[in-house]
Amino acid sequence: MAFFRGLLNAKRIIGFSVAATSKRTVSAPKGFLAVYVGEDQIHNKRYIVPVSYLSQPSFQALLSKSEEEFGYDHPMGGLTIPCPEETFISVTSRLQ
Repeated sequence: MAFFRGLLNAKRIIGFSVAATSKRTVSAPKGFLAVYVGEDQIHNKRYIVPVSYLSQPSFQALLSKSEEEFGYDHPMGGLTIPCPEETFISVTSRLQ
């Protein structure tokens, strides 16, 4: 059951990603924040995640990686997480 719930969460996050990567920039809805995920700056993908993820230790580990690489100067203008998309989806699919 937990596996299916994780897949549903991943699908929800991916759905937000696809909707948010259109030509025009869409602001994140209330209670969510936009993050850019990818290992190179050219092909980063924008994801919309719940603000509640900020308190989760596994998401905080991703944020620490971002801080180590970029400090507070993010080249995309938003929060950039320098990890493979698969890793990001794997971590966020386990969060509730």
